[in-house]
Amino acid sequence: MSPSGPSPDSSANGSERLELEERFRREMEERNRLKEGDHLLVALSGGLDSLVLLHLLRFCPGLPEFSLHAAHFDHGMRPDSGEDARWVRGLCRAWDVPLIHGEADPPPATEERAREMRYEFLLRAREEARAVWVLTGHHADDQAETVLFRVLRGTGLRGLSGIPRWRRPGILRPLLSFSREQLEAYAHAEGIQPREDSSNSDLSISRNYIRRIGLPGLEGWVAPGARRSLVRLARLARENESAWDSLIPGLLEGIAETEDNAVFIVRSAFLTYHPTVRARLLREVLRRQGVNLSEAGTRAALEFTRTGASGRSISLPGGIRLHREFDRFRLAPGAEPGQDRPLVLPGVEEGVGELILWGVKYEVRWGGPRAGKLAHVESFSAELLDFPLRLRGWVHGDRMSFPYGTKKLKKVFLEAGVAAGQRDRVPVLVDASGNVLWVMGVATSDRARPRGSEPPFLIGMGNVHQS
Repeated sequence: MSPSGPSPDSSANGSERLELEERFRREMEERNRLKEGDHLLVALSGGLDSLVLLHLLRFCPGLPEFSLHAAHFDHGMRPDSGEDARWVRGLCRAWDVPLIHGEADPPPATEERAREMRYEFLLRAREEARAVWVLTGHHADDQAETVLFRVLRGTGLRGLSGIPRWRRPGILRPLLSFSREQLEAYAHAEGIQPREDSSNSDLSISRNYIRRIGLPGLEGWVAPGARRSLVRLARLARENESAWDSLIPGLLEGIAETEDNAVFIVRSAFLTYHPTVRARLLREVLRRQGVNLSEAGTRAALEFTRTGASGRSISLPGGIRLHREFDRFRLAPGAEPGQDRPLVLPGVEEGVGELILWGVKYEVRWGGPRAGKLAHVESFSAELLDFPLRLRGWVHGDRMSFPYGTKKLKKVFLEAGVAAGQRDRVPVLVDASGNVLWVMGVATSDRARPRGSEPPFLIGMGNVHQS
């Protein structure tokens, strides 16, 4: 029974509640692989979804015994946000759940900054609670709204995958398969009365407009099952991406060869594939070189593979040249005078090399103590690094991971005060998946930070001079 009092348990409500509890138990056991005694932290706003999640974890029978904490962040953007915080404190006392509280000072100016600050707080709270996961209450309706928003912005297939069930570092969303209607029915059956966020009625916020106007309009006039269809679309897109991820390594074995510091694509084998498959394979080869091709860049590179004559080449982002040599295409750092020359760090073994960016040469050392003696040094977890790494210039579309999510490098430069004319000259470190790990002198991602007492993997750059 809920500590909020006896539930108004009609037979229908009781049946729905029991069914939801059974599904939740099954989800937690089969999909989340949580163990007895795990420390969990619930992001608790006081709204419907987070309250239902906390109640299920605290009172649903048959779950493993978790060490449970809640975390509430008062962003201070609404006059009544302090009342929300006091209400959450009282609820956590009633439900016997330890609460970690945070407060913005000063309050953020935008919704985006509020979200960033909230995730920064949640990950600090996760450390304080020694939690395996931060659990958020995102549900199937949130998934539908996200997919629709991305469709309207022209996303690709990967974007259609929507909200992931989990993501680094330690964010888990166990309610993604449950609809808002099901959560409301559970809350009614248990007598749970959530707080109402007044900002949810602000239609100038894109997600609120989609939630209150867009999706209801589509379901009322175009497609009654629009939400379910969008959730299904996200599932199909995830399955599609997973299928590609499983096939690409085998397909690449037949067309990609590596020699020294260059990658070769066998033209005759490459051209036997459908153009869509060629595009995927080419983007994957370049991604492993630290280059993320735009749609236009992909089209140009594919056209060159089909029509480019032997001995000719084209330039690609990140200082890479695609050069045809008879039946092979050579992908390697541009070697012409004055051009950028990226540097590949192949593995954890100690090494030394040279990066050239806009005519400036950088000595680079990694994996050993001498790296720490250079002018610019950053440390990483060797176990978390996805080799080979690549040092290169900034490429439009680059994104960087922070505790609260990802951000375009263009915005990172803007916030750091790096002038537009200087951004191409700043060395950028990316991993084999194209994730930005380090922007020298500007920012470092949280993706592969050293953990605990493990010895750090050092990368140093220095001895800067003109070429």
